[in-house]
Amino acid sequence: MSDHIRQLQLAQHNLQHIQERRQFLQTEIVELNSALNELETTDKAYRIVGKLMIATPTDKAKKNVSEQKEKSELRLKNFKIQEQKLQEQIEELQKQAVAVAQEKNEQ
Repeated sequence: MSDHIRQLQLAQHNLQHIQERRQFLQTEIVELNSALNELETTDKAYRIVGKLMIATPTDKAKKNVSEQKEKSELRLKNFKIQEQKLQEQIEELQKQAVAVAQEKNEQ
């Protein structure tokens, strides 16, 4: 029984961690979309290198932001898949824990 509970707690902890990372990525994607929209309306762009702000061509900046957005969206998709698998695992572990508890009560 305690093994099932430990596995369940670990899966729940992992799920919470994945959900936090997914939320962070969703926020990042919103910010990247905002940056892309801003780059569409301006002819100047800058990037930060260390403590310096360096002018960069807007088309290059758009490309970099778009690539970063694509990577974030792919990671988000993977997190959603992991989240779904963990939720299924948690449901199965809960069923097993209930079954073990019922067995012990019947004895």
